[in-house]
Amino acid sequence: MTNYLIYIIREDNKKYKNTEKRRKVQKLYTEEPEFALNRDYFEEDFRSHARDRRWIELTVEEQRSYVMRLLDALEVTDRDKRLKVARAILYLAQGVFDDCDTEVDVLHWSRHNVFLLYDMGIFTALLELLSMEIDNNQACSSAVRKPAISLADSTELRVLLSIMYLIVETIRVQTEDDRPEWRASREVFKNELGSPLYNGEPFALLLFTMVTKFCSMNAPHFPMKKVLLLLWKTILFTVGGFQELQEMKVRGRERLNLPPLPEDSIKVVRAMRAASPPASAMELIEQQQQQKRGRRSRRPLVKQDSLDTYNERDPFKNDDARDEEEDPEDTDSGIEGEVDPLDRDVIIQPPPPPPPLRPPTERVNFPKGLPWAPKVREKDIEHFLETSRNKFIGFTLGNDTDTLVGLPRPIHESVKTLKQHKYVSIAEVQIKKEDELQQCPMSLGEEEVAETPTEMLYLGMLPNLSQYVIALLKLLLAAAPTSKAKTDSINILADVLPEEMPITVLQSMKLGIDVNRHKEIIVKAISALLLLLLKHFKLNHIYQFEIVSQHLVFANCIPLILKFFNQNIMSYISAKNSICVLDFPHCVVHEMPELTAESLEAGDSNQFCWRNLFSCINLLRILNKLTKWKHSRTMMLVVFKSAPILKRALKVKQAMMQLYVLKLLKIQTKYLGRQWRKSNMKTMSAIYQKVRHRLNDDWAYGNDIDARPWDFQAEECALRESIEKFNSRRYDRNKNGDFVPVDNCLQSVLGQRVELPEDFHYSYEMWLEREVFSQPIQWEGLLQNP
Repeated sequence: MTNYLIYIIREDNKKYKNTEKRRKVQKLYTEEPEFALNRDYFEEDFRSHARDRRWIELTVEEQRSYVMRLLDALEVTDRDKRLKVARAILYLAQGVFDDCDTEVDVLHWSRHNVFLLYDMGIFTALLELLSMEIDNNQACSSAVRKPAISLADSTELRVLLSIMYLIVETIRVQTEDDRPEWRASREVFKNELGSPLYNGEPFALLLFTMVTKFCSMNAPHFPMKKVLLLLWKTILFTVGGFQELQEMKVRGRERLNLPPLPEDSIKVVRAMRAASPPASAMELIEQQQQQKRGRRSRRPLVKQDSLDTYNERDPFKNDDARDEEEDPEDTDSGIEGEVDPLDRDVIIQPPPPPPPLRPPTERVNFPKGLPWAPKVREKDIEHFLETSRNKFIGFTLGNDTDTLVGLPRPIHESVKTLKQHKYVSIAEVQIKKEDELQQCPMSLGEEEVAETPTEMLYLGMLPNLSQYVIALLKLLLAAAPTSKAKTDSINILADVLPEEMPITVLQSMKLGIDVNRHKEIIVKAISALLLLLLKHFKLNHIYQFEIVSQHLVFANCIPLILKFFNQNIMSYISAKNSICVLDFPHCVVHEMPELTAESLEAGDSNQFCWRNLFSCINLLRILNKLTKWKHSRTMMLVVFKSAPILKRALKVKQAMMQLYVLKLLKIQTKYLGRQWRKSNMKTMSAIYQKVRHRLNDDWAYGNDIDARPWDFQAEECALRESIEKFNSRRYDRNKNGDFVPVDNCLQSVLGQRVELPEDFHYSYEMWLEREVFSQPIQWEGLLQNP
């Protein structure tokens, strides 16, 4: 069947060899035809302004003058004229590629033009136009009635969002050769996006509103891919990325007088080496059959061996010796037997020199330590002392961790070791401070809350937080490769499907690639956005993180992520849903080659799709955030049978992804039973080698904790109560109502203005008759003694 389909495709290529039809085929890649359209509208307008001159030949003042002219033209009432002007601005933001010879020139002029457009106030004008398009009820109602929505229904929105995305992303990225005025503009723009300057709320909330409006089916023509990308980049710009987050965490610990972090987690993960994944049952059977036949061939079990390579090495040999004695097959466990490019720099090693005679003194060298310093919580030390006191003394001393009277000497040493590795997180300090504020609201007074971009974002999101979370998860479900199309599901392909559907096999292949790429980008944007929100809210205040994570759990985020990974994850990671020659800026600088079915099937030269790998790591990190230190949510992983799903994900030979998979396996190993641990000792060894240790954590063996009851509803309700108290104390405008003095003056009370509904005067007489005249009033009761 496959050969027959390839034959049809080849014949179809021969049939459509003429230039005009081939040009139309190549331009089916979603918005690729609009590059030429933007250029034509720009040149049509620019020729009337500067004849026989190119944009790159103008002085800065002449360029500013022309941009001001475009800005004035954006205010015309004619919708078509506004769209032409917006396309001309988009061409400037895309780098006036028709005047450039190389891709580097396009990127250079794109950066120059974006800063010029921002300085001239283009972003504010575009924001007003975007608000008009969002509130365009006529376009929304027309889209709702349409049976099929295509690219043409979202033309204006796509152009506006494309310009705004280019402005945000270009200004966000710093380069070494940035001018001083560009650096100043970056800081100003960052503060503007994070402040409630746009209609009294941050810019991100306008985009969140577009997401919820789309998911409620009130605006099915909204281009969700562009909205989500712009939303992600806006929040990334305003609150900062992971590197900035790490720096903020260090400064936060210094303010709270906490010890510094034991290590930089970003650097540790970057230096970590990927382990080969566990072997599957089929590979085990194949190996047994080959051993029975007595063949001396290449083993398929190379995946399993390197997980325990570290533990099986002689601890008295130095690193060079360990590298020399390492199984050579460990270096060849990538896809289809090729060396894994994700780990190429650490797998490929020079050929070992002939082993010299070692003096006996070299055997005293010890192996490298584990990558993470162990941690112990205050709660763990208290639990350890409580158990020890009950055993040796017969009573406990509550939360006292200093008194060791009556305990044997080994317990003293254990407590000393635990305290050496005690780690107090910022979240623990925040919870303790919140409890004090709840208990003593009058004596401790008002809490000083810094107006950081994260705080203002949370304050704006709080009223509709559940709607935002549910909308994002709906989009994630619709874009997941494992989800099946349903009649009542939302249509996320509105901004990728053309007006005319493909009529040839080659066109269908290109559209299929573009649809898959479209879904992958949506998954990437949502996963990055959710992870960014969780991490920043957790640093800002733990209860802000808890309310977002609880909304995610209640919206079935845990089974959704597990469903996402319940697929052939290696196929997803190595998917090639892109056409390199049509990527920007390559497609606007170089001549288009002839595309054939063979070139589309071959895809690009990358062995892995970094976009999909990025999405998978983000989703695993979100799952870790949701389940960490939450017993009931950990049991949900066990109930949903996540262990085999996660274990299959270990086949992806990338260190960071393996780390978060092993973390998720570690928290549930004691609930999976002895037989599971016995048959997965290689995975258990990888957990020991790569995941941080808690000194008194019994993750590697089953104890009486297996029978510990878990009440999901009780745990979540207790957490919800703490969250609501926090929100009420910190954000409720009518807080401390019990302490407000009572107004006893009759004239003052009667003089207060009472807000009445607009239709109250229509039913005012009926209300008087029902509530006043027809109600018997016992006036003499006021004279009687109580």
